[in-house]
Amino acid sequence: MEATMTGDPLPKLPATAWAVLGLLSFPGERSGYDLKKWADASLRFFYWSPALSQIYSELKRLEQLGFAVSRIASQDELRNKRLYRITDSGQEALATWARETPAGPPVLKHGVALRVWLGHLSEPEELRKTLVEHRDYAASTLVEVRASEDSAQDRWPFPALVLKWSERYWQAERDLADGMLADLEDLYRKQGGEAAG
Repeated sequence: MEATMTGDPLPKLPATAWAVLGLLSFPGERSGYDLKKWADASLRFFYWSPALSQIYSELKRLEQLGFAVSRIASQDELRNKRLYRITDSGQEALATWARETPAGPPVLKHGVALRVWLGHLSEPEELRKTLVEHRDYAASTLVEVRASEDSAQDRWPFPALVLKWSERYWQAERDLADGMLADLEDLYRKQGGEAAG
């Protein structure tokens, strides 16, 4: 059953529902598992990737609202696969949400920065280790972003733009960690030479 959106106010949905509907807005049908793989290959680099259980919960909600429909596709003798697609009213609702709902400022909750902020309670080696691990994580994520960016380039121009932004973000995150390590060493030198590491 497909709902009619024209003139109706948008339902109050969590951001995860809009993200899942956004994943469905690209051509084709997808299973919940397919949506999870796609979220892991793109969405997680700039927003977050919902758990598979969250995706299925949101798909159920979106179907109840008439924003998505599903069908069972026979996969093999052992199991069937449920495939989802966005409806016209879902496409309209998503477009309205994207156009009219304020994005709001990004929320920065940086666990590494919080650890450094509390550096007076840590040993120098612990802080160094935290920053090195974060730098290495940012560098490996950067490699993954570039791989996703290469595969999206021709088929999905707007996701490719966001992946380019994600590439710059993770490159900056890596460089910020290197900068913080250098700043930490300077601080320790000024405090009495604890940092000869």
